Amino acid sequence: MKDLLLITPPFTQLNTPYPGTAYLKGFLNTKGISSFQMDLGMDVILAMFSKEGLEELFVFAEQNKTVRSENGGRVFALKEIYILSIDAVILFLQGKNATLARKICADNFLPKAARFEQLDDLDYAFGNMGMQDRAKHLATLYLEDLSELILECVDANFGFSRYAESLGKSANSFDELYLKLNRELTYIDRISIKLLDKQMKTIQPKMVGLSVPFPGNLYSAFRCGQFIKDNYPQVKIVMGGGFPNTELRSVADPRVFDFVDFICLDDGEKPIEILLKLIEKGQWPFDLNTKLKRTFFRSGKDVIYKNDSEEKDYKQNELGTPDYSDLNLDKYISVIEIANPMHSLCSDGRWNKLTMAHGCYWGKCTFCDISLDYIKIYEPLTAGILVDRMEQLIKETGENGFHFVDEAAPPSLMRALALEIIKRKLSITWWTNIRFEKSFSLDLCLLLATSGCIAVSGGLEVASDRLLKLIDKGVTVEQVAQVTRNFTEAGIMVHAYLMYGYPTQTIQETVDSLEMVRQLFEEGVLRSGFWHQFALTA
Repeated sequence: MKDLLLITPPFTQLNTPYPGTAYLKGFLNTKGISSFQMDLGMDVILAMFSKEGLEELFVFAEQNKTVRSENGGRVFALKEIYILSIDAVILFLQGKNATLARKICADNFLPKAARFEQLDDLDYAFGNMGMQDRAKHLATLYLEDLSELILECVDANFGFSRYAESLGKSANSFDELYLKLNRELTYIDRISIKLLDKQMKTIQPKMVGLSVPFPGNLYSAFRCGQFIKDNYPQVKIVMGGGFPNTELRSVADPRVFDFVDFICLDDGEKPIEILLKLIEKGQWPFDLNTKLKRTFFRSGKDVIYKNDSEEKDYKQNELGTPDYSDLNLDKYISVIEIANPMHSLCSDGRWNKLTMAHGCYWGKCTFCDISLDYIKIYEPLTAGILVDRMEQLIKETGENGFHFVDEAAPPSLMRALALEIIKRKLSITWWTNIRFEKSFSLDLCLLLATSGCIAVSGGLEVASDRLLKLIDKGVTVEQVAQVTRNFTEAGIMVHAYLMYGYPTQTIQETVDSLEMVRQLFEEGVLRSGFWHQFALTA
C-alpha cells in the first residue's frame, strides 16, 4: 500500500519519461511519503506494439471497420510480416538488439507502406556509416505506417505523443469532452484501463495524482479518473501539470469534478502535501473553512477555489532529486521521425531531466504567461546542488545525458555549472533552452562545450527587430546572429524556435524573417529551426 500513485496518462513521448511525476516523487521521498509512479502511455504503447498486441489489433480492425485507403490495404496485406517483425523492431528501438540495424537497412526486412514512399535522401541524412540512426529512422516509419492503420480502423484519436488532443485544445467548453467520456470505451481506453486496474490492485493508494502536461493527455486523464471513481470510490484523485496551469485556471464547470476530486495549480508539492494530510485525517468532504493551497474542488454544485493556506511553498533546494525509480527506463524506445538534428535529440535517447532555475530570469516577453508563479517566481539553484543531483541521477539511472528543461537557462549559472562539472571531472552530455543573450561570448561557449554541452535551443521568434521589440524579447537579429555563430564555432548545435502570425506582423515581415533564417542556415550558424503558428494561452 502506498500513499500516492502518480500517473502520466497516454501519451507524451516514447524515448524518455516526462519528468513531472519524477520531480514529485523526489520531493515526497524527503517527506517520508510513500509513492509509486507509472507512465501509462508507455505501458499502453508497449502492449499495443507487440506480437500479441498486433494480432489483437488486426482482428479488431478487421471486425470493426473496412479498410478504405490504399495505404490501409497495404498494411493489412502485410499484416503477417508486421506481426512477425514487431518484437524484434521494438527491442532494437529499446537499444537491446543493435545488430538488427543492418537487417533493417536492407531492402527486404521491414514491410513498407506509404511512409517509405516519402523517404529523404538517406545517404545525405545519415552518411554511409550511420547505420544505427538510419535503421532507427526506417523503424520509426514502420511504426508510423502502423499508426495510420490504427487511426483509420481502430481509433481516430490515436497519436504516439498525444491522444484525443483536439478535445483538450479548447478550455472554453467541457461539453464535447463530457459527451466523449460518457460513450463506450475505445479500444485504447480498454488497454489503458486494464493496465491501470492492475496497478490500483497492487499499489492500493490513498490518492492518485494525474500529471497532465499537454492537451493530448487530458482525455485519458479523465478516463482514468472515471474508472477510479467507479471502481475505487474511496481513493481521491488530484490533477495537476502544465495543461491545468495554463488552461484550467478559471475552471467553473462542476461536471469536471465527476472525474477528479481536486485540481492543483502551479508547483504541486505543497498543495499535494496538504491534501494528503487532510485525507489521512478523514477531513473530506472539505468545508469552506478548510485551508488549501491553489486547489479547486466541488462543494455541492459549486466549484470552489482555495488558496488561503499560510504554509509556504518549498524552496528549490528543499525539493530533493527527481526519482525515476518504478519507471522501466530500459523499456523506452528511441525514434527518429525526420532527419533533423534537434528533432532527433528530442526523440532519440534517454535524458535525465533537471531544472537549473525555477521561473524565468527575463520574465518580460509579452506572449508569455509572465504573470503566473511558474514563470514570474525566479529561483535558481547553486551549481553545487545541481551537480550533486546529476551525480545522484547517474547512479540511479546509469545515464550520463541531461536535458535542462528551464524556461531559459541563466548564462551565469550555466557558466558555474560548467566549471563545477569540469572541477569534478565528470563525463556529461547536456543541452538546454536559452535566450540569445549577448553574454554568450565565444569564450563562454567554449567553456560550456568543454563541460559537455552539445546543443542549445532558443527563441528567435519573428526574426524582425521591430517585432522583437514589440515582444520585449531583449535581443536583436544582429545579436542572435553573433551568438549563434559563437555557439557553432564552439561545436554546440543551435536550434531556433520561430513563429509566424504574431499580431501586426505583415506578409513582408514574414517573408523577411524567412530570408533571415535562410541566411543563418546558409552561413552554417543555425542547424535546426521549427516554425510555429502563433497561439496565445488562456
